[in-house]
Amino acid sequence: MKVILKQEILKEGVGIIERIAQKTISLPILQNTLIKGEGNFFNLTTTNLEIGINWWTLAKVEIEGQIAVPTRLFSTLISFLPNKLIKMERKDLLLDIECDSYRTELLGQNPDEFPIIPIPKEGEKISIDSQTFCQGLTQVVDISSLSVARPEISGIYLLFQKDLVKTVATDSFRLGEKKLFLKTPLTKEYALILPKLAAKEVINIFGEKEGNIQIYFSPNQILFESQMLETAHPKVQLVSKLIEGEYPNYEAIIPKKYETQIVLLRSEFLNQIKSASLFSGKINEVRLKINPKKGELEINSQSPDFGRYQSFLPAKIKGKEIEISFNHRFLIDGLFQIKSPEIIFELTGEGGPAVLKPTQTEDYLYVVMPIKTP
Repeated sequence: MKVILKQEILKEGVGIIERIAQKTISLPILQNTLIKGEGNFFNLTTTNLEIGINWWTLAKVEIEGQIAVPTRLFSTLISFLPNKLIKMERKDLLLDIECDSYRTELLGQNPDEFPIIPIPKEGEKISIDSQTFCQGLTQVVDISSLSVARPEISGIYLLFQKDLVKTVATDSFRLGEKKLFLKTPLTKEYALILPKLAAKEVINIFGEKEGNIQIYFSPNQILFESQMLETAHPKVQLVSKLIEGEYPNYEAIIPKKYETQIVLLRSEFLNQIKSASLFSGKINEVRLKINPKKGELEINSQSPDFGRYQSFLPAKIKGKEIEISFNHRFLIDGLFQIKSPEIIFELTGEGGPAVLKPTQTEDYLYVVMPIKTP
């Protein structure tokens, strides 16, 4: 293999693929990146056996070939090189790297030992705006949490319907749902559970990219792919295994009616919850008193170590007077994901789930369970 390309381009590619390389004793090859020169393309590949990432760029390939090199060392080395042309040539199991006055011989591995990443492209695909899709993932991805007992809630539930995509996550204490609308309808419905790590990598890789990404479906894998601008060839591919199992019927958890509805300024509510959190106790409790007659929301918290907090917030309130407690962290997380100036806060009673949602759209909701107090 003998390849020539710019340092800044190679640095970009290494930054995309390096995060999933794993330090493992049982399979040390996974600590490596597979480097390949083929045709007019230079390719980097990493995998942790659950996720695989391919990245390509156009390059001058004088001799085709491939080699596996240590990911962390290769990444650090490339970042130190000047922004000039890099020449890489394989000599047995050495990768000779030249850039300006720098020259390095990097000890590599046999590329035949590198795992093959299967690419599921035989099924149906959709094309969706990259930034829109990733924003939908961003609004729910941090809600899910690892669960050995219930692995299905460890990931992000993706429901692809005719002209709609729902991204959903829960940790049993709260739930987020974001709806995205498709311009090109699907011929059939797909439901799958994407691992949280894969969802975060999709956001990291495609979240700032303009244009569309293609999503391919298969029974136990999913492929996300972006295209090169210069030619009809993939730029980045991310392949992930899916979590097996059936996602819980989350829609049954979403309240269909409320006892008390509050409309208030998001920024003021968020700031007061943050202030109250400074005085909350070990269970992160903040207590809310809703008074429809006064049109007022009272926020309280108390700590044996720091003292008490109390504040009042004007609001439009319909329904019953109620006192209810929440984990301040859960409220703050939900409020962060809502972008409208005003929010709707619906309560179903002291022990029932509450709903946070924007006033301006109906494409996002956040369900949070209250803290049950004696």
